[in-house]
Amino acid sequence: MEDRLARLEAVQAMLLDIGHLSASCTDIGEFIGAVHRALGRIMYAENFYVTLAEREDNTVRFVYFADSRDEGPSPDERVTLASAEQSPTAWVMLNKQPLSMTADEMRERGTGMVWGTGSLAEHWMGCPLLDQQHEVLGAIVIQSYRPEQRYGAEDQALFELIANHVSNALQGLQSMDRLERAVQERTLLLAREVAERRRAEQVQHALYQIADLSASALETEELASNLHAIIGELMMAKNFLIALTHPDTGEISIPYFADEKDGAPPHKRFPFGMGMVSYVLQTKQAQLHDAGSFARLHAAGKVKQPLGNTDIASWIGAPMLVNDKAYGVLVVQSYDPTILYTKADLDLMAFISSHVAVAIARMQADRAIRKAKERLEHQNAALEQALHQLQEAQSELVRKEKLASLGQMVAGVAHEINTPLGICVTATSHLVQELKLTREELAAGQMTEDSLEAFFDIVDQSLRIMTTNTQRAATLVRSFKQVAVDQSSDDIRSFNLGTYLNEVLLSLQPKLKGRPIEVAIDCPKDLLLESFPGAVSQIVTNMVVNSLMHGFERDQHGHITIHAALDGDQVVFDYADDGAGMDAETLAKLFDPFFTTKRGSGGSGLGGHILYNLATGVLGGSLRVESSPGQGLRYHLRFPRKATRPASKAA
Repeated sequence: MEDRLARLEAVQAMLLDIGHLSASCTDIGEFIGAVHRALGRIMYAENFYVTLAEREDNTVRFVYFADSRDEGPSPDERVTLASAEQSPTAWVMLNKQPLSMTADEMRERGTGMVWGTGSLAEHWMGCPLLDQQHEVLGAIVIQSYRPEQRYGAEDQALFELIANHVSNALQGLQSMDRLERAVQERTLLLAREVAERRRAEQVQHALYQIADLSASALETEELASNLHAIIGELMMAKNFLIALTHPDTGEISIPYFADEKDGAPPHKRFPFGMGMVSYVLQTKQAQLHDAGSFARLHAAGKVKQPLGNTDIASWIGAPMLVNDKAYGVLVVQSYDPTILYTKADLDLMAFISSHVAVAIARMQADRAIRKAKERLEHQNAALEQALHQLQEAQSELVRKEKLASLGQMVAGVAHEINTPLGICVTATSHLVQELKLTREELAAGQMTEDSLEAFFDIVDQSLRIMTTNTQRAATLVRSFKQVAVDQSSDDIRSFNLGTYLNEVLLSLQPKLKGRPIEVAIDCPKDLLLESFPGAVSQIVTNMVVNSLMHGFERDQHGHITIHAALDGDQVVFDYADDGAGMDAETLAKLFDPFFTTKRGSGGSGLGGHILYNLATGVLGGSLRVESSPGQGLRYHLRFPRKATRPASKAA
């Protein structure tokens, strides 16, 4: 009875210790160890362990494990929770019930095999650790490998009571443990993020420096030296070389070489296919090797004729590629066994080499552009000279064409004036003859009233004929004079567009005479322009002449209409004929210089070109043309009512 009372007092003291420990301990392992030592004072507890559940990934941690036969996992190691049929510990946790079993019962439960893992215990006793919501925190287990040491009903009741108190204490400790682990994990994560950010900043700074190098137009040696220094800030790069490809010769050159053992590269220039550099270029992939892997590549025939010192501890070669085009290889290597490159170094070197390739490609492109620019400048100078000569020749041809047009007009007007002047000469001769006869009749005294009246009639008729024909000749001369002066002058003056169009058409009567072509003008009587009448005259002349030459056959009836109107400050000038028209190919070349479909019939090919230049240049307007076979030709011209003198012609 006294032993039982002493045991109960020990149990009561243990439960009080558990309460004190839960308030003073901050480490779960330390707390469970104290519970284990206290438990050993009231029952056999040599073999004892506690598991805690990790709900987020269905694993458990053996936070405390003491066993005389088996070695448990690390307290931080997570073990996947087995099924209830595989492990008694899992059965206790999944069923949320205590379990006490002997070795024979465990063999029977395991169908002849040991139930669970580890050594078979003579007596095994486990209790679930539950929180206030009856959710599983883990399990607490005690076991004996001694046949003489079994647990009775009282031991099981005490163990369940202790498990309940441990559960209450663990809730707070586990929350604190999780918080501490979360803080540690977050701290490690932040430290990793800071390191990665610092590394990223270093890489970014290196990329900026590489970009600056590509824009600095340095010589190859200085560029490579600066590049070596940049890469040396990111990794150990005492031994460094740059290899460049030369596709035109099939060779590889070494413009830069720095090595602890070799003072100079074995070959400044060598054929493609030799050494590790050629292997990297063939694979087009960054390579990480040591002496062993290098020897295997050489033995397999993948690396032919090794160049330089092969006593390497670590070696990285990264191809410089842009759109699968190889510009060369960057190489770093270490002879020190304590300095070995990693996969991270390989990835970084590959990343850097791609940016170096872009910089080299940019530099090569800049050089090519500069050379091309120099060639173009020389070519442009020659072209400008040729263009200037061509423009002078074209201007001379245009001037001659205008003079030829004016000469044709002179011939036509001269022919037109010849008719009324001939009539006047005939009338004058007839009047002189009649005057002579009348004087003779008067001198002979044979003059009668009837003969005198007849003479007066002849005088009156002759004077009317002479007056009409001299006025007609004067009108032709005046019209020709105005048009001729305007076509040879570049002056701006004020003129009535409708009146001026009639004068232009009057000067074109020699070309229209005998042709069954009707010309109609629709223009407001008060449409006044302050512009270049010579340009207007030349445009209308070229339009009419082109229609007569290309649109109508000699005896073909046709119509030409000219419509002019004012739209704000713009003059809308539409010209149309109902002649033969032209196809799209001919229409596209209408304004090209020297293009004509009447090369053997007097066409110079400058009429349309002069027309376009006058409309868009001198008048400062826009010109659009429409035509199709059999549908005639239509010009749509818009130009300012008040012209401004082009800068090239300003005084």
